[in-house]
Amino acid sequence: MQDKTPISKLGEFKLIEHLTHDFPQKNASTIKGVGDDCAVIDSPEQTLVTTDMLLEGIHFNLEYCPLKYLGYKAAVVNFSDIYAMNGKPAQITVSIGVSSRFNVEDLEELYQGLRWACEEHGVDLVGGDTVASLNGLVISITCIGSAPKDKIVYRSGAKPTDLICVSGNLGAAYMGLQLLQRELEVVHSVPNQSQFDQSQFEGREYLLQRQLKAQARKDIVEQLAKADILPTAMIDISDGLSSELFHICKQSKVGCTVYEGKLPIDEQTARLAEEMNLNVVMCALNGGEDYELLFTCNINDYEKLLPLDDVYIIGHIDKESEGINLASHDGETIPLQAQGWKNV
Repeated sequence: MQDKTPISKLGEFKLIEHLTHDFPQKNASTIKGVGDDCAVIDSPEQTLVTTDMLLEGIHFNLEYCPLKYLGYKAAVVNFSDIYAMNGKPAQITVSIGVSSRFNVEDLEELYQGLRWACEEHGVDLVGGDTVASLNGLVISITCIGSAPKDKIVYRSGAKPTDLICVSGNLGAAYMGLQLLQRELEVVHSVPNQSQFDQSQFEGREYLLQRQLKAQARKDIVEQLAKADILPTAMIDISDGLSSELFHICKQSKVGCTVYEGKLPIDEQTARLAEEMNLNVVMCALNGGEDYELLFTCNINDYEKLLPLDDVYIIGHIDKESEGINLASHDGETIPLQAQGWKNV
């Protein structure tokens, strides 16, 4: 086995140069990237800024999350926030805290994932920082994007009679996490077993992908623009559909009704939930980390919405006094609760 390179061999500045030297700049708004005291960015549009921090043992577990996929996911969850404002991500800064148990090759793998995400979404890495950590790995990413002033979509614009829409499907990332955690418990409990039983993952690859390689829905924002649809409110689903509905309703001062039978749920999600004796609807409502887009549209856009790929109308906005509700299969109206997402 080839010896690994200790981080101390390079030092902070050479390490940053080593990890960031082959990130090409793609955006005209990037005037100056890595290599000076600050990045320089120029944009004629409104600037959008978001930051996300991931802590080892809280937000990710390296026993089952490869560093390349972690780097990819750390970037795209920030891109998703920009898309949720109907914007376009353009630059990121990446700061990491890393303990002595990591080596240069580990960080190269992490940055491969970051590069992978940046290439897919046309984003430039323009700066960041690397510091020592007493234990574990910390990743903090700030993403800068932009949008025309009249195209930015906030959480506060939903109105009664608006349609509630969601992209993709719900609950798959949560079920992928449940599967990984179940199999990790087996590895820990069985003597002399140090690897996952790969047969337990067969036929469930989609769930693993949804958990380990999150996708930011650039394609949905592009479809909406092409169809001349400007959502009245939008948010990405990081903490579960119920929590995100509460955010929109609170900011917009409205209520809503979503229909159980309209929730998009993948077949693999439903099968594993049944196997684990979990209520698949509750997984879809409260699972989180799907990073799909939840948005509302004027009812007059109904005909425009129908042809869109991977977009589903799941309910409607009501008056605030009517509350936030789920209409069940049997016609019962159930008040929703925002349970949120529990990591790792």
